[in-house]
Amino acid sequence: MKVAVIQSRLYWELPEKNLEQFEQKLSAVEPDTRLVLLPEMFTTGFSMRPAALAERYPGRTVEWIKYMAKKHGFAIAGSHIAETNGKYFNRMVLAYPNGEVATYDKRHLFRMAKEDQHYTAGMQRVIVNYEGWQIMLAVCYDLRFPVWLRNLNDYDLMILVANFPERRRHAWNSLLVARAIENQAYVAACNRVGADGNQINHTGDSQIIDPMGQIMAKANPNAEEIIYSTLDLNYLNSVRESFPVHLDADNFEIIRD
Repeated sequence: MKVAVIQSRLYWELPEKNLEQFEQKLSAVEPDTRLVLLPEMFTTGFSMRPAALAERYPGRTVEWIKYMAKKHGFAIAGSHIAETNGKYFNRMVLAYPNGEVATYDKRHLFRMAKEDQHYTAGMQRVIVNYEGWQIMLAVCYDLRFPVWLRNLNDYDLMILVANFPERRRHAWNSLLVARAIENQAYVAACNRVGADGNQINHTGDSQIIDPMGQIMAKANPNAEEIIYSTLDLNYLNSVRESFPVHLDADNFEIIRD
């Protein structure tokens, strides 16, 4: 399966301008691609103003991403600000080419930016099946929580969308590789570039990593570009068969408060 990651700047709190730019970028994606990642909160940037910016689900962004997936014939994933029953969520949407949609609400809210004061945390791990691949959905700060992302022999690929800042670049690069190795899964991660409305800079470092922790593709820092890699399910299975660490994994239970 060929995966593309679109590393881009974001227009601060300007949904229509962001949808316009990503419409152009999606048109440039190579036609044999099967899955495309967009950044976290790709229509607004990482804003703490959900009351002003949230879309009552499904809303404009979901309809747009569904249309784009059908138009181009590949799945598209990214997160946006959604409102459901009076609560705000940092909601990841994965739209399939057939018009169907899967969603995941970010579990770990970034308290250092007061995200936990403005949004409601999701309560469910979400793993979807797409073209024979089991895919785990994750958003930004989730990356720091290996228990939540632990592969229970139930996914082949983790996709993560983010607004991870330059000041924590080392953590981003290190943790992505760690998550791939410890879970024996591919990891595809999309991060933004440029300064946001709070003048916090993002270098991107979007990347695609194989189950041995080898980086297959990595975007240039601070550059707007699309990176690609073709993932091989047979190779993934051979890695797990030859080095079956999952057989020695610890059992545990996640308790949600």
